[in-house]
Amino acid sequence: MFKFLSNSLITQASCQEGAGYLKRAEPDRLREIFLRYATIEKDGEKYITSENFVRKFLGLFDEDDYNKESVQLIAGIVDMDKDGFISFSEFQAFEGLLCVPDALYKTAFQLFDTNGNGLVTFEEFADVMKKTALHKKLPFNMESTFVRLYFGKDKKRLVTYPEFSQFLHDFHEEYGVEAFKKRDMDGSGFISVGDFRDIMLSVKNHLLTKELKTKVIEASVFPQGERKISFPYYMAFNSLLNNMELIKRVYLNATNGHRTQEVTKEEFLHSAQMMSQITPLEVDILFSLCDMIHHTNGRIVYNDLNAITPEQYFKQVTRRVAEIKAVSSPEERSVLIQILESTYRFTLGSIAGAVGASAVYPIDLVKTRMQNQRTGSFIGEVAYRNSWDCFKKVIRHEGVFGLYRGLVPQLIGVAPEKAIKLTMNDLVRDKLMDKNGNLTLGAEVLAGACAGASQVVFTNPLEIVKIRLQVAGEIAGGTKVRAWSVVKDLGLFGLYKGAKACLLRDVPFSAIYFPAYAHVKAKFADENGYNHPLTLLAAGAIAGVPAASLVTPADVIKTRLQVVARSGQTTYNGVIDATRKIYAEEGARAFWKGAIARVFRSSPQFAVTLVTYEILQRLFYVDFGGSRPAGSELTVATPVEETKKKPHHIGGYQVAMPILTGLETKFGISLPRFSYPKAQ
Repeated sequence: MFKFLSNSLITQASCQEGAGYLKRAEPDRLREIFLRYATIEKDGEKYITSENFVRKFLGLFDEDDYNKESVQLIAGIVDMDKDGFISFSEFQAFEGLLCVPDALYKTAFQLFDTNGNGLVTFEEFADVMKKTALHKKLPFNMESTFVRLYFGKDKKRLVTYPEFSQFLHDFHEEYGVEAFKKRDMDGSGFISVGDFRDIMLSVKNHLLTKELKTKVIEASVFPQGERKISFPYYMAFNSLLNNMELIKRVYLNATNGHRTQEVTKEEFLHSAQMMSQITPLEVDILFSLCDMIHHTNGRIVYNDLNAITPEQYFKQVTRRVAEIKAVSSPEERSVLIQILESTYRFTLGSIAGAVGASAVYPIDLVKTRMQNQRTGSFIGEVAYRNSWDCFKKVIRHEGVFGLYRGLVPQLIGVAPEKAIKLTMNDLVRDKLMDKNGNLTLGAEVLAGACAGASQVVFTNPLEIVKIRLQVAGEIAGGTKVRAWSVVKDLGLFGLYKGAKACLLRDVPFSAIYFPAYAHVKAKFADENGYNHPLTLLAAGAIAGVPAASLVTPADVIKTRLQVVARSGQTTYNGVIDATRKIYAEEGARAFWKGAIARVFRSSPQFAVTLVTYEILQRLFYVDFGGSRPAGSELTVATPVEETKKKPHHIGGYQVAMPILTGLETKFGISLPRFSYPKAQ
């Protein structure tokens, strides 16, 4: 926003939640906060002074030498009576204004409407502009044709809100043109590189990201490669930065929504001409900037665009229960920090795994019963015609709780099992990422395979105990089987019976599932790359269908190896022996027994697990300086410096700071912070 906000930016909320708008604050709660800062009483009514509103409520200008004029101007946005005091009705009205879609423009309008009559005169506009830091550095010609077109030849025309919003939009572009003309003293249509740098750092500073400013502008290394900057180049350069959100859409159009696919200049130009009027010069500048910042060698990805995308005034951020910054920069990632990051992921993965397993356990029990059912009928054996028949018979013969046989050992084992799978997948993906955060499909498959292999150390003992408990209810009147008795009977090595089959199932499952999940999730992300929890759930469920179904044969073999054969049933001596005997006795279809139940169990289980895992990372955010789940930030802007959200900023006031920040990032309106030039 204004200069004084650059180090106190609060961007922890948004006027949008999903498709709707931010909920208005409760009047009683808002009044309670108002009274906390209201120190003046007149005629029985409480009021907040301008200084208290700006300095104490908003938390700005906490220095002793603050600029009083700037404070009065900001408070004047809320103080409609312009009497220096803010009533509760004015305080409440501004909270409501912050929740409307055009809050930025309305806030700017009220800044310039200094007499509060709903119209802006030339005198009001000129008076406010002359107090800005930009005008003091580079005065704007208030007698220009541009100003007279809006305020009339005699500058007496009163400008309404809709008209002023257009004026404000065009004004800053005109400011840039005026700045170029002043530096182009001989009218040649060229300015020096130094003049270009000065204009960009003063008039257009709000369009510059940190990387663009340090690596290009301040270094005086410009794509034009000359000591003179032409007016067409100057206009194209600024037009490009103003339209970076459109540039991103052009890129996504060229890649069909993929954010890691490399795009050449020719491909980008083709996409640009199909959907917008981006000029070839702007595209040339875009690719030159990306190459100077990231050394892209003529091919760009979505992350390259973020490096030059100006900060937006409107920021949407996922709400967090807790937020911890473990390191101040990625360069500080020590071995200890990386271990802590894995521990953090392991803990959240454990919780997510338990939630996912509990949600679908009855389906898992039905799947196991179906897979263990042999051809033929044996004394005391319950025969199931299909999964639904199995489900009904379990409830009829064993009760509802029969659907949860073996759940306790499942939960004890599933926590580390899912945790190590999720942690290992994230760890290997982090190690295989390139400098731009991109992964090849092969790397994604490898990461998934490593995750699947690593989990078997937990999965096999868990699976063999769970399966034996699940099938125990099939024998009518049989002795009740306990988990601990199964463990004692099997012994340590017995717990890993069928481990080869477990590897045959879990490695390909994870190698298919995690890449599929990542790509489906990216497809479901909105235009800003954000994934709503429901899209995460859908992505997890869809990715689970091919992964679960294609490894069903390995799951059938594993089940047969781990279940104790009853009298008259075939016994198996390893994976190959089991494969031969099942095929010989029951045919190829036997390998797909329980496939539907497996899909209906694994697909929703992993969907619930993954959405829980990612939501936990959003809610309990710890910045270890590494990568984060894609699509986890609900944002339309590049990262900026943030401070902790103030608890008394409720309702619309949650976005007071981002909206005020927009006056600088969108329009370049920067008010001085100090009452006199601060010594450097």
